[in-house]
Amino acid sequence: MNLVIDSGNTAAKVGIFDHQTLIEKRTFAHQEELREWIGALDPAHMLVSSVRGDADDLLTLAPKASTRIALNRNLSLPIQNHYQTPDTLGMDRLAGACGAHALFPTQNCLVIDAGTCVTFDFVDGSGVYYGGGISPGLHMRFKAMHTFTAKLPLISPKAGVPLIGASTEASMQSGVVNGMIAEMEGIIARYAGKYAELRVILCGGDAGFFENQLKASIFASPELVLIGLNSILIHNVNQK
Repeated sequence: MNLVIDSGNTAAKVGIFDHQTLIEKRTFAHQEELREWIGALDPAHMLVSSVRGDADDLLTLAPKASTRIALNRNLSLPIQNHYQTPDTLGMDRLAGACGAHALFPTQNCLVIDAGTCVTFDFVDGSGVYYGGGISPGLHMRFKAMHTFTAKLPLISPKAGVPLIGASTEASMQSGVVNGMIAEMEGIIARYAGKYAELRVILCGGDAGFFENQLKASIFASPELVLIGLNSILIHNVNQK
């Protein structure tokens, strides 16, 4: 049994894998609940990715695991990382690229992670990761319009908004939502024009919002980062 943990600032996502098959996933909002849950398991192998700096502490909760790994930039990966500034690369982007390669190991893959920011990451069919793009996410765009103007309200996104907004709120919805859809479809089209047989994978907290609104053919994988972390764990276990 493999246990992988993606510990973020506000919550921790965990996945239990039987080799490459995800058999259970959970989300913990409180660290104490996570620690108690880990203590009741007996994983054979464990990997933790944490932005909280508590990876080593979490690893101690599975003392019987034969493999215990804290994800860092020096760890061996199942893909080749050609990013020019690897020290600044977010571990979630790297894990997403590994997850894409694990799912589609011989295909060119574009990963779109729709979260706080929208990230675009490309890994080719030979397993080489090059980088991609970063732009403001859905809620960030609404918050920015409210914060940096005197009169625009803070509103929540709505799906299926019209192209032409007939009110200020509707105009904001159209600008952000339709603008992001156009951005994603435009980026997809540019990658597809450059790389043959492109596989587009959508993940992230807002993936469900955009999944049915994009015209391009996409593969939705909400647990892509966990899949990527597990592929990194398997890669390192096999190197022993």
